[in-house]
Amino acid sequence: MLRSLGQRPATGSGEDPRVAELRTAVSRLRRELALHPVEFPDRAIAEAELAALAAMATHGSPEIPRLRRSLLLIAGSIGSVSALKGGLSKVRAAVDLFGQPPRR
Repeated sequence: MLRSLGQRPATGSGEDPRVAELRTAVSRLRRELALHPVEFPDRAIAEAELAALAAMATHGSPEIPRLRRSLLLIAGSIGSVSALKGGLSKVRAAVDLFGQPPRR
């Protein structure tokens, strides 16, 4: 996957590679969470925020502050579940591809 912010994919699809990376990472973590057998108190929050990230990745260029807010909520919700650590790291890396939110 292309990592540079200014590069476009060579496939000619015109899709932003950052969005594709985000969609892939979110999909992976959603699958891992669905297969995780243990219920935990904030699971519904994690599922809702992952659904929001998936929708943002599907509908164009996501807003960086909203991406970061969702990432924070997901991390807080599942951060102590070690089985989901790898998937969460991939989502964080995908969000980081979008850079920092503009300063206020």
